[in-house]
Amino acid sequence: MRIPLSWLREYAQVPADASAEDIMADLVKVGLEEEDVHRPSDELAGPIVVGQVLSLVKEEASNGKTINWCQVRVVPEGAEQTLTGKGIDPSGVQGIVCGAHNFVEGDKVVVTLPGAVLPGDFKISPRKTYGHTSAGMIASSRELGIGEDHDGIIVLSRLGLDPELGTDVMELFGLNDQTAEINVTPDRGYCFSIRGVAREYGLATGTEYTDPAAIVKVSAATEAGHEVVLKDEAPIYGVPGCTRFVTREVTGIDPTRPTPRWMASRLQLAGVRSISLPVDISNYVMMELGAPLHFYDADKVSGAITVRRAAAGEKLTTLDDKERELSSEDLLITDESGAIGIAGVMGGASTEVSDSTTRVLIESAHFDAVSIARSRRRHKLPSEASKRFERGVDPELMQIAAQRAVDLLVELAGGTETTKITDAGQVPAPATILLPTGFASALIGIDYTDEQITKSLEGIGAKVSKVAEGFEVTAPSWRPDIAIKEDLVEEVARIVGYDKIPATLPVAPPGRGLTRTQSQRRRVLQGLADFGLTEILSYPFVSEAQNNTFGTAVAGTEVKAVTLANPISKEFRFLRTSLLPGLLDTARRNHGRGFRDLALYEGGLVFLPGDKLGSTVLPPLGAKPSDEVLAELFAGVPDQPWHVAGVLTGNEGRAAAGFTPRAWDWADALDAARTVTDILGTELEVAQGSHQAFHPGRAAALKINGEIVGYAGELHPALLKDLDLPARTVAFELNAAAALAAAPAVVVAQHLSTQPLATQDVALVVDREVVAGDVLAALREGAGELLEDVALFDVYEGKGIEEGKKSLAFGLRFRATDRTLTADEASAARAAAVEVAAQKFGAVQR
Repeated sequence: MRIPLSWLREYAQVPADASAEDIMADLVKVGLEEEDVHRPSDELAGPIVVGQVLSLVKEEASNGKTINWCQVRVVPEGAEQTLTGKGIDPSGVQGIVCGAHNFVEGDKVVVTLPGAVLPGDFKISPRKTYGHTSAGMIASSRELGIGEDHDGIIVLSRLGLDPELGTDVMELFGLNDQTAEINVTPDRGYCFSIRGVAREYGLATGTEYTDPAAIVKVSAATEAGHEVVLKDEAPIYGVPGCTRFVTREVTGIDPTRPTPRWMASRLQLAGVRSISLPVDISNYVMMELGAPLHFYDADKVSGAITVRRAAAGEKLTTLDDKERELSSEDLLITDESGAIGIAGVMGGASTEVSDSTTRVLIESAHFDAVSIARSRRRHKLPSEASKRFERGVDPELMQIAAQRAVDLLVELAGGTETTKITDAGQVPAPATILLPTGFASALIGIDYTDEQITKSLEGIGAKVSKVAEGFEVTAPSWRPDIAIKEDLVEEVARIVGYDKIPATLPVAPPGRGLTRTQSQRRRVLQGLADFGLTEILSYPFVSEAQNNTFGTAVAGTEVKAVTLANPISKEFRFLRTSLLPGLLDTARRNHGRGFRDLALYEGGLVFLPGDKLGSTVLPPLGAKPSDEVLAELFAGVPDQPWHVAGVLTGNEGRAAAGFTPRAWDWADALDAARTVTDILGTELEVAQGSHQAFHPGRAAALKINGEIVGYAGELHPALLKDLDLPARTVAFELNAAAALAAAPAVVVAQHLSTQPLATQDVALVVDREVVAGDVLAALREGAGELLEDVALFDVYEGKGIEEGKKSLAFGLRFRATDRTLTADEASAARAAAVEVAAQKFGAVQR
């Protein structure tokens, strides 16, 4: 909201020497946010004065353009010449070349003299052009930066002005004024008006303010006004779309009269473009009082006005000349011909006020905020009116705002007031809120006195009465955001001063901290970082194809997914059922930018809907839902287990002198998954697996207590080719929530023996189809208690190995807790392990 200081001074006691910065500093005290300062004088510098065209000679230039060689007087005839500067004639008559043709001899115009500076740092100086020395410029509105009109220069008589020659135009047009711009939060819609800001300024400075609404004297109705029917029997958003609709009529107006310079200047400073006198009056009242109005050409309105919802397939051409397809939720203003406006958003072109309008019908109405907001978003039609209706307009202002517009149309447009007044609908009586004694002090932590509470609440316009329990407060009509006692406390804290609230740090109660699950999650994420992976956070929004690929192991199986009602992209309109799509997108993006060695991981929720999704039960506001209602609501919430996943591509490090880095492989993905379960103390079973997103022969199924909880291995070559990622990229994903659930309450650390280690290697030849993990499990079973660890370190097929067979090489580590093992003991344990592998899989020692 932009606040011209001259306008604010009419209703608030603003010091004469106060700057826009001073105003904003005061308004910050009552919770308004400062945005910017606007001063037209920052881009304009004099001398810019009123001149009169003494003579005008039309000359055709060599380029075919007709120009005017003008003699312009810039000081009163016979008066002392006080203007000085290079190019300013001592006689007070300037020779100026002008290309505009909308003025004649005798017209008073705006003259920028040598030494003046216009917006864009355009300096005026004498210059030779079209065979003359032009010592100045006759200016248009756009050249001065005060309007968009560039078809001709400013002719002051057409603005209703007849100033003395030499008058300072900066002063004449109010260009020495300045504007303070503040940010208005959604709950403070009343501050989208000079009325609201003046009240807040008074509260901030402890000064009196004059309510502009109290100055307006509303005429009494002597006859019925235009017929209005409010037709919204089944409110869509819980309340009627229109609760009050006032009409007034003014006859005999002249819409072609110029907007007074003071009004146009104020509107421009407030950020509103001057269009025509009727439109400017409507905008002026809206900016002053905060109540949007709409003017109709009364002769174009046929029959009664009906406020109703749109019918299916109904259309309307709005004031911007665009035909709009209407929704059944749109609230419309209609007459016998059909829709003539979208309520609170934009009027229709068919009843627009034009230069031929003589009779104006004024609409001043109160509409439901939610209805207006949704229509505005639906049609992408932001307007100053909708901005205010969305935040709540004072329903008691309707008659006052309409009367203010009537008065201005009579005064400025030459109209005649009629007393044909319609006031349809009824505004509900404001609710009374009980503010218990001591509640404000207990909530904020300050001992507020009764006087402070009463003065603060009365200052915002509320009616306050003291009762035994505390205070009975009726909120002002312009504050729809005040509904409960906490809202009242907020106002007391704001008005007394936020700076009065002591700053104290809360003390954490003893015996609390992270929950077991939170602690476990942090340990897992830290463990993967220690493993050498880099954590990322990706969007949970994926495409249908991504869910179908990663959300199920078997291709063609239906994947249930949560569909977003308002997705950021039409393609990515589903919630993820796997973390891998986000990780692979990140890897692809980094790989495309030259980062080839990547080891990424993420921990996050996936969304797995069951047979039921959502609920038709809507619990009432202001009351705790019953257990049955809560159970119904939770039954429709999708399962959201916490997963951990990683993607590794390229090498584990960068090449250096004397060091050749190793490429990440499937074993690393498997080790990363094992890291998670090792941290939690959960036993992870690894078996040959099959998943459509993984390589057919290089994928492992990860199990806990016999249930598959994830996969690890190389990704499918076709998938990597589509993603433009390197071949042999590996990945893992684990349902960490299942691992957390299976984790023991207490993880017992393994005993560290001080006895020396004995190592033995063994290579076993088995059938190609035998899974290495099964052989490893057999070796662990046969080796007995002396075995500390066993790991696969080589798989070989080729020369020396029979066709259809493969060689698996394992490293076995043996250690006793109480003695040094002999070579014979270690060899015996190894032999026992090989024997079990031979019995189960026909393994032959190589």
